[in-house]
Amino acid sequence: MTKKEISDDVILAYALKNAIEHNGKCVVGSVISGLFAEGLEKSEIKDIAIRVGLAVDEVNKMSNERQEVKFSELEDKIKHRKVKEEGELIDLPDGEKGVVMRSAPSASGPLHLMHAINVSLNYLFVEKYGGKLYVRIEDTNPENIYPKSYKMIEQEAKWLTDGKAEIVIQSDRMDLYYKYAEKLINLGKAYICSCNSEKFKALSDKKKACPCRDVDKKYNIEKWKQMLDGSVKEGEAVLRFKSDIKHKNPAMRDFPLARINETKHPRVGNKYRVWPLMNLAVSVDDIEMKMTHIIRGKDHKDNAKRQAMIYTALGKKAPWVGFTGMTNFTDMKFSTSQMRKDIEEGKVKGWDDVKLPTVASLKKQGYKPEAFRGMAAHTGNLSEVDKVISKKDFFKVLDGFNR
Repeated sequence: MTKKEISDDVILAYALKNAIEHNGKCVVGSVISGLFAEGLEKSEIKDIAIRVGLAVDEVNKMSNERQEVKFSELEDKIKHRKVKEEGELIDLPDGEKGVVMRSAPSASGPLHLMHAINVSLNYLFVEKYGGKLYVRIEDTNPENIYPKSYKMIEQEAKWLTDGKAEIVIQSDRMDLYYKYAEKLINLGKAYICSCNSEKFKALSDKKKACPCRDVDKKYNIEKWKQMLDGSVKEGEAVLRFKSDIKHKNPAMRDFPLARINETKHPRVGNKYRVWPLMNLAVSVDDIEMKMTHIIRGKDHKDNAKRQAMIYTALGKKAPWVGFTGMTNFTDMKFSTSQMRKDIEEGKVKGWDDVKLPTVASLKKQGYKPEAFRGMAAHTGNLSEVDKVISKKDFFKVLDGFNR
């Protein structure tokens, strides 16, 4: 039971509201997000989740007509009564205080269609509430970088956001990642692991700690310095987060934070040899940039949990996170690596070739930033339901917004 004693009728009403907004299907996470308007606190989510699950099951078995009728009976019981129309953005928790949001493409290639939708969705929320939008170029994996992407991403992001996005490049922030890594070590929340990956996995699968886990902080700091100065070779050590080694999800058990990679970085050369992995770099950036709301694909749910652990270890409050389902195209691919290969082999003329689903191509074909914003708003209810669509059907809607 929650502090405000949220009733079953209120839970059912939010489930109905969510279903009506999403073609008759609701999901637990979205219903719980709605309940924050009724006073639900994060510490109470676990207690209320079963009741929400029962309501979601009940609603999803109803016909669309029955959902509409039942919601009309219960809507007076909840604060957010208005059902969002198609193309209307959801209300973000505490959004009225202003938001700081981000889109985070990698430097493996320029922006493509789905990047454009993500950047535009974040832009719309920042425009709705006021605040700041970062486009953060993630380039801490030296092995997967396309040097020309930096300029292209910056120009395309500025074009999509009327010049309002602030561009940040992760390889400019390495000293900051090192500072946080050392802080986690000093807090006893991270350690240097010298076990090979097979040995660590074998122990982790048995919910057993590796021998490196309980070595003192002084040793870990010294070993960290050796990773930085070259005394430790690539593959001989990684920095790991000290989590619950018995966690029910193996992916959460002492996950890695940083590794040695001596591949020459196309932008900063061999200046650094220890590179933060995504969960460390993203957590540090989101903390430093004071991120308030994050929208990400539901395939990043485990990463969101890992990052929340890092926030807690550092005594920080994690931002609100909303998840979206995957849009699966039956006949269109978005691999920038494959696009680069096709360009190199002469199968297409360049990044702006009409055959490619890149922002460069779409811009050349006459698409405007407002078209991508319209498409983003069209799918802006943050449903976790996966979608399957053809290129033809998708562009039929996008073309409508472009007109």
